[in-house]
Amino acid sequence: MKNQTKIWLSSPHMGGNEQHYVDEAFKTNWIAPLGPNVNLFEEAIQKYVSNEVHVAALSAGTAAIHLALEILGVQSGDEVLCQSFTFSASANPIRYLGATPIFIDSERDTWNISPKLLEEAILDRIEKGRKPKAIIAVHLYGMPYKIAEINALSKAYNIPVIEDSAEALGSSVNGINCSSFGDIGILSFNGNKIITTSGGGALVTKKNEYKNKAVFLATQARDDAPHYQHSNVGYNYRMSNVLAGIGRGQMEVLDDRVAARRANFEYYKEELGHLKEIEFLNEPSGFFSNRWLSCILTESYEKREQIRYALLEHNIESRPLWKPMHLQPIFENFPNYSDGTSDDLFKRGLCLPSGSNLTKSDLERIVHIIHKEYTS
Repeated sequence: MKNQTKIWLSSPHMGGNEQHYVDEAFKTNWIAPLGPNVNLFEEAIQKYVSNEVHVAALSAGTAAIHLALEILGVQSGDEVLCQSFTFSASANPIRYLGATPIFIDSERDTWNISPKLLEEAILDRIEKGRKPKAIIAVHLYGMPYKIAEINALSKAYNIPVIEDSAEALGSSVNGINCSSFGDIGILSFNGNKIITTSGGGALVTKKNEYKNKAVFLATQARDDAPHYQHSNVGYNYRMSNVLAGIGRGQMEVLDDRVAARRANFEYYKEELGHLKEIEFLNEPSGFFSNRWLSCILTESYEKREQIRYALLEHNIESRPLWKPMHLQPIFENFPNYSDGTSDDLFKRGLCLPSGSNLTKSDLERIVHIIHKEYTS
């Protein structure tokens, strides 16, 4: 079956104008790290998310989390509360700074950080004399986390929120776009995201001083002097002008990409929703998910693997849901506040191909194979 055309989980999808903006960078010799494309890409993100935010285009979403933690004063020995059910890039920057991640399990409504367990963890850490310095909450697979509840806890205990919107550009709650809810939001433009700059990310914040500090740290923390002088440790985290050109073209088609991915989800739900063994994650009232990845829950680990291998046999990429951080070898010895929710989601959950460039025949091929696993 391997001679069949490969169907990827989430592949890049160019809109057409990306090449124009990249060519423009070449023609004007703006190949140096910064330039007009960077400024205009940042403006496009700002216009899309909210006119109240300021944006710094960076080399990766991971870099954005790293800078966000540093801007919020996280240092070696501090503790940071972090959603456990996520990709490791949400947690790795905590360790960059020598801080300790405290992992919080998910709730069932959105698969994101549990407000109940988060408050339990906050109270427990305070009782131990270890008040956390920040909360990293993630909009998983494009589904927003419980904004009102998490922000209420942030305010009540005076702990800032880093809003990991790496998977959620185009998602919103009550008409307000994700990445504008936290003290600092982060975006990712990795090759598999809803739009891409090949590699890249952004830091989003309503505080201009935070943006300015992010840009300062991301450009090697060079002091304002005619010579190269440095009073702080800096990083090489700025996005290049060439890649920002790709981003400008991608922003022009973002709404189309969101619509296509949501259509994929609706197709899967319509074609597979009658199978009582398969569950879908529905949007709570007021929530709008970009459906970056369409995910299903099967009845067991064994069934998930049966479907995954059947798809693989037909040259179709799928992937188990994220393995929780508290189960990862690198993080398993750090404190966690869990009730088994993400453990179960990981065992039974599967991400189906979700690219905005999937064809109707691609979707039919995928659904046909899954149907066979329940009827043969």
